[in-house]
Amino acid sequence: MKSHFNKSMSIMDVLFLAIGAMLGWGWVVLSGEWVSTAGFLGSIIAFLIGGLFVIFIGLTYAELASAFPETGGGFVFVKKAFKPGLAFISGWSVLFGYVSVITFEAVALPTVIDYVLPFKHSGFLWNIQGWDVYLTWVLIGSIGSVILTSLNYFGIKPAAIMQTIFTVFIVAVGLLLVGGAGVNGNFHNLKPLFVDGFGGTMSILIMIPFLFVGFDVIPQIAEEVKAPSKKIGKILIISIIASVFFYLLIVFGVATGLTPKELKTSNLATADAMVNLFGSGGFGVLLVLGGVAGIITSWNAFIIGGSRILYAMAKNGMIPKWFAYIHPKYKTPTHGIIFLGVLAFVAPLLGRPALVWIVDAGGIGVVIGYFLVALSFLKLRKTAPDLERPYKIKNGKIVGIIAIILSLSFIAIYLPGMPSSLLWPSEWLIVFVWYGIAAVLYYVQKRKNEVVKNGKIRSFEPGNE
Repeated sequence: MKSHFNKSMSIMDVLFLAIGAMLGWGWVVLSGEWVSTAGFLGSIIAFLIGGLFVIFIGLTYAELASAFPETGGGFVFVKKAFKPGLAFISGWSVLFGYVSVITFEAVALPTVIDYVLPFKHSGFLWNIQGWDVYLTWVLIGSIGSVILTSLNYFGIKPAAIMQTIFTVFIVAVGLLLVGGAGVNGNFHNLKPLFVDGFGGTMSILIMIPFLFVGFDVIPQIAEEVKAPSKKIGKILIISIIASVFFYLLIVFGVATGLTPKELKTSNLATADAMVNLFGSGGFGVLLVLGGVAGIITSWNAFIIGGSRILYAMAKNGMIPKWFAYIHPKYKTPTHGIIFLGVLAFVAPLLGRPALVWIVDAGGIGVVIGYFLVALSFLKLRKTAPDLERPYKIKNGKIVGIIAIILSLSFIAIYLPGMPSSLLWPSEWLIVFVWYGIAAVLYYVQKRKNEVVKNGKIRSFEPGNE
């Protein structure tokens, strides 16, 4: 079937799309917490183990992305393996995670700009959970939304070019930090190598899967990549490995740039480490600008991925057909892009506390998506052994079982009684509302998909057309 999309993405575009999605803003704001919570070596071990976990899940995506290079990614894989209802849950779950990141980045942007260009905000609107929301603060995030939405509206190539430029800038700033650590860093600061032993390392390990959300954007745009499908699988795994390596280097740079005492008092450890290593406040600002670039690259990547999920679900009759519209000139799912842009535009009005609830709750959607893809991977290995798999991984059954176990472990992290469990009632209420909307949508679309054929009414589930 002829694709409605242009094959305008090169392999390098795809690589930077995924890396930019995974690096985001976390490496700037969380690095101090990693080192002070687990120690230098404890943090390194956590990233090595966590990175390996994510690679196992990534391998299932890589094989399926090469076998089914279609817009929609995990949603398509689950639909090929199971009934449409499970595919709907898969697509809707991953969309939950993407929407949470998109809305959060619209709040992160004005927060970071305040660090670079601090000024007194005006136009007080209201207070949410002790947080004062000002008009000027809201406008920074909303204007950012308009710019990124417009960029994606006019074709994926402009968005890809911007993604590449900003990702290269992030990597360059990170390497500058590491270079400063190698020349001016105090290696005595690396001690203690461990803090709180196994417990400290576990505290960092549970963060890892969510830092690497973004590699799964690659299968979403598989139809738009001008390269053999085998390379799509390879580049997905390379993007995860490159991101793990980047995070390891950042841990080293921060650990050598700040003393344990400075780590505990720093509000933005990565920037403060940069200042210490180079002896100038300007380098701290430069690093924060790298963080701003990270906000934009992850935001941009999830607009691209989220709009393609909406398109694929609409094309299969699971959500309103309005989302399946492809612009005749720009070849982008513009209705999905506009929808996500509107969500990001209004998000800053909720202030920072509400958005933290949303991003925490949305994380469970992504890991549910991982679980269903891992299940689909194993199912298709059994039911479709002759399926052409240009990027076929070795020991598939073992890899699939490990990916399923890891996915279930990640889901368990959110459950009551766990250290990172979702807050009751705020975050669980968001989860229930999101999946409540899914149930209503599925029911309504199922009713709409009753068609008259040969004078008889034929009823079928969404996705069977």
